[in-house]
Amino acid sequence: MSTAAEVRSPEPEALTWLRKLQAYRQSSTRRSIIELAITTLPFTLAWSAMLTALKLEQFWLYALLIVPAAGLLVRLFMIQHDCGHGSFFRNRSGNDWTGRVIGVLTMTPYDYWKRSHASHHASSGNLDRRGIGDVDTLTVEEYRARSRWGRLRYRLYRNPLVMFGVGPIYVFLLQSRLPLGVVGEGWEPWISTMTTNLGIAVAAGLLMWAFGIGPFLLVHLPIVILGAAAGVWLFYVQHQFEGTHWAANENWKFHEAALHGSSHYDLPGVLRWFTANIGMHHVHHLCSRIPYYRLPEVLRDHPDLRDIGRLTLWESFGCVRLTLWDQRQGRLISFREMNEIYG
Repeated sequence: MSTAAEVRSPEPEALTWLRKLQAYRQSSTRRSIIELAITTLPFTLAWSAMLTALKLEQFWLYALLIVPAAGLLVRLFMIQHDCGHGSFFRNRSGNDWTGRVIGVLTMTPYDYWKRSHASHHASSGNLDRRGIGDVDTLTVEEYRARSRWGRLRYRLYRNPLVMFGVGPIYVFLLQSRLPLGVVGEGWEPWISTMTTNLGIAVAAGLLMWAFGIGPFLLVHLPIVILGAAAGVWLFYVQHQFEGTHWAANENWKFHEAALHGSSHYDLPGVLRWFTANIGMHHVHHLCSRIPYYRLPEVLRDHPDLRDIGRLTLWESFGCVRLTLWDQRQGRLISFREMNEIYG
């Protein structure tokens, strides 16, 4: 006769990894302060150098500094992101107030975003709970059932020029200014948004008063627009990739979706630094309380995690064509593939 231990089902892979990852959840206050300093100070210097370059008509230097300045803004957003998960500092107030202040620079209402991003983590990869803080993705059946106008709107939405050009500008400069679509969620989204807007207005007003409206806009707008585009791109490839995991509600499991529905975007070292290791997204989704500066430690200690959902920089460009979820095949496909398969 078999014993209970002999017939017990093996522990799911994702839960096994989750148990191992608990040891990395502890943040270091000293390290967090250093990370904040080595991001904030260079951003301030880059911003000031761009302004100086404009005044001295050194336009080549101004143009040269836009990319690193935008990269530092992305890194600030990732610190805000960790604050939202309660992983950057050990205490809640330290995380929340740091996140709120950074939210003025990233033009992202911290408390409102924190809530919506938590919903994204709780539903990522669930076909029955799409549209919560993620990139809208239709199934083949849903797309084919739409009217001609509905199909055109979806194709426009998924067009790279819209997704990574117009979209980021709309989300960060316009949509984030009013928490529309959250009726019934109380005053918190409005308070978060309006206080962030006030902070932006005060900071922008002071800088415009000190340096002029034109110079301020010429410096800050390119940084925000490029940083927003990079942020949307990162979010896109972390879930819209070959081999990602989606399932209907009855078959969806949180930990499995976290591990296999998020990519390991294996970026070159300098890009890993500017993006605060967010490319190790499968580990982050499985255990979001791990500070970003400890994620490389996880992959160093557990090399088997490196190949799960691995996506190189070159491979990631091919993800743009993946636009529809094919439930029959259980994978993302392109519009062209849909036409070839389904006519």
